[in-house]
Amino acid sequence: MVAPALIPRQRRALRSVPATGVDSDQGPADALRLGRGMRLRLLTAVRALLADPSLAGLKDAPRLAAVVLFAKSRAPQGCEDDNQTSIWGSELGRWLGMTESTVHHKVLPALRGSGALRTRVVTDAKGHPTGLDCLVMPLWEARRTGGAAHPLALSKSELATLLRLIEALFGHGWAPKGKEPTPPGLLAGRKGKGSATDRLGLLLMVLNTRASGWLQLCGGSVRKREGRGAATLARQLGCSPSGARKVLARLTEAGVIAREREREATGTAAGTRTAPGRRMNSRGRVMVLPVARAYGRALLTPVEAVQGSEAALSARPDSAVGDLAPAGDAGALGASGTYEGAVASEAGIPERPAGAELHAVHASVVTPVSPLTVSGGFSGEGRGGNRRRPERACGREDQAVDGDDVAAGPTPPGAEVDPLRGEKPKVSPVDERGGKTRQQRGVGRPKEHRLRVALAPVAGLWSRLSHAQQRLVGKAAGRELTVLEGLAGTESAPRLLADRLTDRLEEAGGEGLVRDAVGWLLGRGLVRRRACSDLRCDDGIRLDTGGECQNCGNVLHIRRAKRARIAAEVDAELPGLGELERRQVYEDRLRRQAAVEAEDFNLRRQRAQAEQARRAAARAEAEVRAEREREAAAAADAVRQTLPCEDCGQERAAGLCEACGYRRRTEALIGETGLIAATWSAAMDSSADIADIADIADVTAQVRATLEADIAAARQQFLKLMDPAELAADPVAAASVLAFTALQAVQRAAPEYRRCALAMLGRTEEAEADARRAYATERGRRQHRRYPDGPIAVAAAQKAADAARERTAQHLLAVRLEQLREQSEARTDVATNTPAVAPWATRLAELAARPISDDLAGAVIT
Repeated sequence: MVAPALIPRQRRALRSVPATGVDSDQGPADALRLGRGMRLRLLTAVRALLADPSLAGLKDAPRLAAVVLFAKSRAPQGCEDDNQTSIWGSELGRWLGMTESTVHHKVLPALRGSGALRTRVVTDAKGHPTGLDCLVMPLWEARRTGGAAHPLALSKSELATLLRLIEALFGHGWAPKGKEPTPPGLLAGRKGKGSATDRLGLLLMVLNTRASGWLQLCGGSVRKREGRGAATLARQLGCSPSGARKVLARLTEAGVIAREREREATGTAAGTRTAPGRRMNSRGRVMVLPVARAYGRALLTPVEAVQGSEAALSARPDSAVGDLAPAGDAGALGASGTYEGAVASEAGIPERPAGAELHAVHASVVTPVSPLTVSGGFSGEGRGGNRRRPERACGREDQAVDGDDVAAGPTPPGAEVDPLRGEKPKVSPVDERGGKTRQQRGVGRPKEHRLRVALAPVAGLWSRLSHAQQRLVGKAAGRELTVLEGLAGTESAPRLLADRLTDRLEEAGGEGLVRDAVGWLLGRGLVRRRACSDLRCDDGIRLDTGGECQNCGNVLHIRRAKRARIAAEVDAELPGLGELERRQVYEDRLRRQAAVEAEDFNLRRQRAQAEQARRAAARAEAEVRAEREREAAAAADAVRQTLPCEDCGQERAAGLCEACGYRRRTEALIGETGLIAATWSAAMDSSADIADIADIADVTAQVRATLEADIAAARQQFLKLMDPAELAADPVAAASVLAFTALQAVQRAAPEYRRCALAMLGRTEEAEADARRAYATERGRRQHRRYPDGPIAVAAAQKAADAARERTAQHLLAVRLEQLREQSEARTDVATNTPAVAPWATRLAELAARPISDDLAGAVIT
């Protein structure tokens, strides 16, 4: 009998369980048969990686790429290649089910931009790229700060198990020379849109599935339309339940999961028969068929019933992605789908052959290969027993950094502080040549927020600068940000400069290859490179829109068209020339064309400079003229300030003192108010003509008397509040205050007269006629034809009638006021024996009828 105390210890062990009925010594265990402890350990690590802030908000393709690179990373073994992995863009694309172009344009830039990944191009002796060294920064930070206790700090065997699991799920397959081929994974044929989401979802579902094959569903209330399985997958992927439901549908079509609606009776006693409609269908179970097959469980649905799948469990297709060929042994393996050592219940599941090797340095078996033979197979091939980078990468990476026998030449400055090399920075406090202490390095980040955002991609270079160099680079970056703010806006300028620095670093190969940090930043990183004459162009990109510069395309098109035209002219004029002679003639004409264009450019530049000089002279002349006008206006104002008041004779009143100004405004407002009252109270016919001038005079006199009474009351109230001694001390100010009080009294009364005038004019025959027409028109509209007498139609018609009545009243008021003003001016001119001024319409007609003399016509034409 097993002691109870040993059971928890056995369940906590992180181990991979061998297949049922198969001896573990006969071959590797199925990658899908994970012990409970191992499964939970890997699930915790993957969740911790996906929950890292650097991966938050990214799409599923970059997240899956981070998981793949994490699984392929090397466990710490005390060498410089710890925590990193080597890969190709095309190989990473096969892992994700995407093209190499998509990986380089959408996946890797997103990971590098968020800080989740650092990469370095590996080149051979000739400088040709041979690979890409990748460092997953969450893993590096976890092992640097958290140690072995961090969830991401997996051991060598745990990383190997995770990689084997990923290979079994969606690996693209390999066929290395001298070794048995590795078959493609279950979703190897799944490519294109949504492939990364399906692969990541299947991995999370497998890690959340127990040995029974049933996915562990989430609790709580879920939407009936999506189901509990979709809600569970949505929480794992961080997407919506509807999106997770689509992923489940695709995985079901691929034959890797099966779904069931489990019905539960709601009866209280066992054996109680439930009535129809009393069953609960909320628990939609999901079976992960690969896990169920691996453990020999009874499947929910026969595998043979799943049709139309690219990655069905019964047999992997011959055309699966990878290096497997349909002919030969590989073809036999792919066609049969059965391998030696598999049990009868698992005959339909192709397993990894016994001789297959893992594809990272942490594989369980490492076979030294000498001499090197690369078959174009997979990452991890070509490593010897010394655990160094393969010879295809870069030989100088394998040489010692600190040793005395360094033969590869000097190491680029800053490479020793790159975490990709796995080394610690070593700074000597004393210079060997001069014996002086080195200049103190600058620390911290720029103080300004916009500079911190703009210089974030070159934080490593910034830390290598001294304080004086940091101030110099900060000033240069500030000037460039000012220019970018003028072109693209204040908010976009830091991001644009950060993008520029990121592109420049990619061209240089990374921070580790930059020898002179301050020289590179001032000479290459911060400099804007215009490919055309457009000020908004930077390396062929528009700074304001972020798209391609159309002007650059036009320049290239024009240049190519000119070259094609010159080549056609040479062929037409000299058809019998040889290739060498034709080439010489073609180049001579190109040089002559370039010289002509340069001369034309110089001529246009001279003209532009002359035009700029002419405009500058015109601006200077305009400024001188404006200054003279300002001086003349100031002199005239000074003279005007010395003039006495025209009404009361007060000295130095600028022609009109404050009290007299208020009196004039009050008198004009009283006259205007009287005319407003006369528009409706005086007798007027339908044509808005005045019937009796005497009535108008009576109305204006009454309005004046009323307003004067209001003015007198306001003055009396003001005098009661004021001290007579204060008024006597400054009689000028007292007169101004009294005049302003009178103006305020008239201003308070004038709006009431205008309101009364509008109300009375709204009752006229013209206003009523317009209101009736508007009422009928609104009731006859299309939306009121069905219920013309309904409350909605009546209310809308009444509103339209009131608006029409108000518009007509305002029109009548304006017309009558204009007529009353003209008549008032005419009476004033007659009383003062001044000839009346004709209306503008009459005056313009008279001026138009006058003939134009020859001198005047010539002046107009000139």
